[in-house]
Amino acid sequence: MKESKTDMNIPRHIAIIMDGNGRWAECNNKARLSGHKAGAEKIEEVLKWCREVGVKYITLYAFSTENWKRSQNEVSGLMSLLGMFLRTKKKKLIEDKVRFRVIGRRTDLDKKLQEKIAALEKATEEFDQQLILAISYGGRDEIVAAARKYAADVLSGKAEGELDEKLFSSYLFTGDIPDPDMIIRTSGEFRVSNFLLWQCAYSEFYVTDVLWPDFSRADFDDALSSFSRRERRMGGRLK
Repeated sequence: MKESKTDMNIPRHIAIIMDGNGRWAECNNKARLSGHKAGAEKIEEVLKWCREVGVKYITLYAFSTENWKRSQNEVSGLMSLLGMFLRTKKKKLIEDKVRFRVIGRRTDLDKKLQEKIAALEKATEEFDQQLILAISYGGRDEIVAAARKYAADVLSGKAEGELDEKLFSSYLFTGDIPDPDMIIRTSGEFRVSNFLLWQCAYSEFYVTDVLWPDFSRADFDDALSSFSRRERRMGGRLK
């Protein structure tokens, strides 16, 4: 018997590695960029599902620091898709009261994209549910950047207190965002791909063979059911 949603333990923060756009395009005899477009459209659906069940934070791995190594055509297409998303989804995000945020090396992006991101972040900053896009993001890069920020604060006398995990976490891109309770990866790959390396220490992982553009409400519900059945020990023993 399937668990009812009212009985489920719903994660506060879900992070998703949206994998399989290229394979989806190949399977459907479409250009690779068509897969990325289909994947981008899936975001609005997932946001709706998260809102319906009460998930407050959704972090999506949209573009990694390593993705800059892809072909110029693919990178240009992905950046164009990002610009289109910022332009076409702004009204919907505001209507649905979703706060939009970006983590990563945004200075790698075109200045116009940076301005659009900043404008959308400003327009939605008062809302509670949060959509966080990881763009030009790498977990190792984030940790190195945090260490550099902390070292600079020590040298300038701004650092307060002895360095511990809590203080170091405040220097990360996600400093005011709770660690993900669950990380979903589509397309069946069992690797973290440099995503939220510090934050995923006690995250529950859920891997599905479904390609990201085909990820359905039933697949989402299966992930929630799996999470709800798990006993989260956070390194300790259950009493």
